[in-house]
Parts: sequence; C-alpha cells; structure tokens
Amino acid sequence: MRLYVVDSFTDTPFRGNPAAVVLLDEPADETWMQSVAAEMKHAETAFVVTTREPKPLRWFTPTTEVPLCGHATLATAHVLGGEQTFTTASGSLQCTPSEGGIDMRLPVDPPTQVVDPGDVDISTALPALPVAELRRSGGGFLLVVTDDPATVRTCEPNLDALAALPDDSVIVTAAGEAGGAVDFVSRMFAPAIGIPEDPVTGAAHCVLAPYWSERLGRGDLTGYQASARGGTVRTRLDGEHVVLTGTAVTVVEGELRA
Repeated sequence: MRLYVVDSFTDTPFRGNPAAVVLLDEPADETWMQSVAAEMKHAETAFVVTTREPKPLRWFTPTTEVPLCGHATLATAHVLGGEQTFTTASGSLQCTPSEGGIDMRLPVDPPTQVVDPGDVDISTALPALPVAELRRSGGGFLLVVTDDPATVRTCEPNLDALAALPDDSVIVTAAGEAGGAVDFVSRMFAPAIGIPEDPVTGAAHCVLAPYWSERLGRGDLTGYQASARGGTVRTRLDGEHVVLTGTAVTVVEGELRA
C-alpha cells in the first residue's frame, strides 16, 4: 500500500498540519487502521479506497476514529490530484482544485450560545485566559472566545483539565489584530481524543467560519491557526456548507508493509 505524509494548510514543508494518507484497494479492518494511526502518531491518518467512486474515506487519530477531518481530507485530495468526491461519516465531501490551492466543501457546524456553563471549568482548563463568550457546536467543539488575539497565541492550557471537559475538542479564538492580514486567529486542543494540540484544524473552521462571518458581517474570511507550526485557512460560507481553501505539500512518500 502507498503511504504519504502531507503537510496541510501550508506550502512550506514542516509547517501546517501533517497527516498520513494510506491508499487502499479495498476497505480495511478497523483495528488495523487504528493500529496504523497509532504507529504514525499524527493527529490524523486518512484511509481512502481508490478503486471505488465516490471514494470511501475514513480518519483516525492515534486513539480513535473521528467523523470529520479537514486537514487529512485536504492531504488526501492533494495526493490523488484533480477533482475528488469522498463518501464519509459526515456525508459526501467534494474537493476541487482552485487558484488558492484546493477547495473543500464541508458541512457547516455553527456554534450556539452556552446558556449554563456550569459543566465548563474554563478557569482551570485555560488559566489566565479572559473569556468573553462560550459556545458549543453539534460536532463536539467548545468555542472559547476572547477579546485579545495575543492571549490566543500565548495561552498555556491545562491538558488534564481540558480532557475532563464534556466536549471532545476546545477551540480558543479571537478576532485578528487590527490592520493584520487575517480576520481571526485560533488554536485547537483535543487531549480527550489523543490530540494535545492540533496544528491546523479544518473541522474547527467549520465552526469558526459561521461564528466570525456573523460577527464580522462577511462570508469570505481568512483564519490563522496560531500553533507552533501555524497554518492559514480561507473560509467561505455556502448555505449549509463551508468552503475551506488551503494548500498542501508532500514530505514523505513510501510503502506500508504491515
């Protein structure tokens, strides 16, 4: 089987978010796929069956399967080239080459206001972060909004406390710096599913895009995920979907023999 490692949401090796991509002739055993993902140790490993149309696509963290992963979808489309349609746990996903790289049409996941945050101990999970607003999405994300983009970049989460929250993943976000090149900044933590911090998260931008489009009054935005590796995601709302645009670069190509 062919195996690739691709850095997504970047055009520079060793930046963005790395994902492994395994090309399959037939669907594979779940236990085996989970073992491969644990061996790869990337936030996500994608498994795509290339002999069927549309192509079945699944994603695994080092510890569990997830219903949607944007950066590993981008990596898979990059490896296969051209226009691609994937069947996934989140429905049919389309990827199309564009001037900006690759457009991915993913389901939008708008967050709603947390009326009673009694089960969210943010002061322990994200110490020294001034919280302006809390929202939850249907996809398992807790959105933590702050007014200062600098605190997003510098916050040091308590990963044990984050893992104890009822939400699988936590996004910290703020509007971009005045006069800067991006509309919003974010970081994403998911220790509960084996990802202490995800470098650049496509699925998180399915939450961020509708939130910031409503706040800023624009449908086309540019986000920057301010992890140590960093990456840029362009977003555009399209009805019940969001189009994420990004670039990718292959850093490893080889053969999986196990």
